[in-house]
Amino acid sequence: MSEHLTVLTTTDTPAKAQTLATGAVESRLAACAQIDGPVTSVYRWEGEIHSDQEWRIHFKTTADRYEALESYLLAAHDYDTPEIIALPVVRGSGAYLAWVSGETAEG
Repeated sequence: MSEHLTVLTTTDTPAKAQTLATGAVESRLAACAQIDGPVTSVYRWEGEIHSDQEWRIHFKTTADRYEALESYLLAAHDYDTPEIIALPVVRGSGAYLAWVSGETAEG
């Protein structure tokens, strides 16, 4: 398992994305959160096809902090079933990854 992760979620307004990103960084659940958008999401929900604009947040964190970040997102997000996907960081700058580890360290 990778020591570092990029965790993705989406939300329907820039303000909500900013709130989720800020809360995760303030709580040291992520060292950094990048917001991009709008993106267009096409998906099936409750038997119907939807197409909506969303803002994507990329959280940079460690595997040790994933569970706490997921719990935070589930509690703070207003979607019934928010996208929360963790992707392993296979390689990266040693200095950057050390920074991520330091910024997400508990205590």
